[in-house]
Amino acid sequence: MKIMLLTAATGGGHIRAAHAVEQYIRQNTGFDVVTVDALKAVNRFLDKTVCDAYLFMAKNIPAMFGRLYRRTNKQNLFSDLVPKLSGLFSNLLLRSIADYDPDVIITTHPFATEMVAALKEDGLVKAPLICIITDYGVHRAYVADQVDAYVTASEDMVAELKEYGVDESRVHPFGIPVHGVFFEKKDRDALLRQLHLDPALPTILFMAGSFGVSNIIRLCGDLENTRVPMQIIVITGKNKKLYRAFEKEFADFKLPTRLVYFTDEVERYMYAADLLVTKPGGLTVSEALACGLPMAVFDAIPGQEEDNAEFLASHEMCIRLEKNGDFAGEIAALLREKKRLMKLRENCESFDKSQSIPNLLALIDRLIEK
Repeated sequence: MKIMLLTAATGGGHIRAAHAVEQYIRQNTGFDVVTVDALKAVNRFLDKTVCDAYLFMAKNIPAMFGRLYRRTNKQNLFSDLVPKLSGLFSNLLLRSIADYDPDVIITTHPFATEMVAALKEDGLVKAPLICIITDYGVHRAYVADQVDAYVTASEDMVAELKEYGVDESRVHPFGIPVHGVFFEKKDRDALLRQLHLDPALPTILFMAGSFGVSNIIRLCGDLENTRVPMQIIVITGKNKKLYRAFEKEFADFKLPTRLVYFTDEVERYMYAADLLVTKPGGLTVSEALACGLPMAVFDAIPGQEEDNAEFLASHEMCIRLEKNGDFAGEIAALLREKKRLMKLRENCESFDKSQSIPNLLALIDRLIEK
């Protein structure tokens, strides 16, 4: 069997989900699999334009991004234009699909979904199309009659897709695919000792790469001023400016702190932590849930991150931190309320999507049989 995964780099989550599926298939099956960045395959200039525009709006003008997200999520002339534009570019993607000749196509990005749907509508692609929605809310850009099956993050999204006219039989709430390492339970105390931290202290993990230098340093400083016993792990990602600022500013920081640059072992730090402070991106949320790690979500971009934050809050798996609220006070209060923090963790642990990719492969078999 030949499986083609189509994704795009507007945010890292779409690609991480595709890579998680690809890795599992390579390690556990004899199937042939390939991951293709659909926008790059269509046109490098288009890819750069779309990705740069997304990153600029999400970082610099999030309110406008939110308005655009909401407007395109309603039935109107503007929202109808988006799939038409994708349809115009779909023929440029056809060559990549035809060269590989897949038995099934899996998309993790709405633009890729729209392009393949247009090709199927024109009869140029016959393979079943599975769309993985990589957030905890539905946007109509994912919805097309030619999609044979949807894989969603949660059961809540079944009703949402029905509102868009999708038959319930096409919706499968398997969960967003994440790499298997996030489901491999690890010894928290042993991990903390390896980091020269105290297993007896509550541990706060900051996924800080997109927070901004002054912002994250101020937040950590505010935590120190609460005088609540805790220790901190900060992962800066590939943000060298942030990493160097931490090195300089935290030389005299009183709370036990470990600073981590880029790491491909995020799961180790998640299992070592008691609370994750993060922006609520769909894949980061899913990885934390796989580790049973409750979250304090911060600075959600209006749109899909707001949907993700709302999902977590409604299921009591996070606390929400308002931009101008008492960040440190709320974190400190949660650490004092041990029963509340434990309840958040129990809710996260009960959200078990560890069989997402095996269920996806079983779904592929059923679609091929049809």
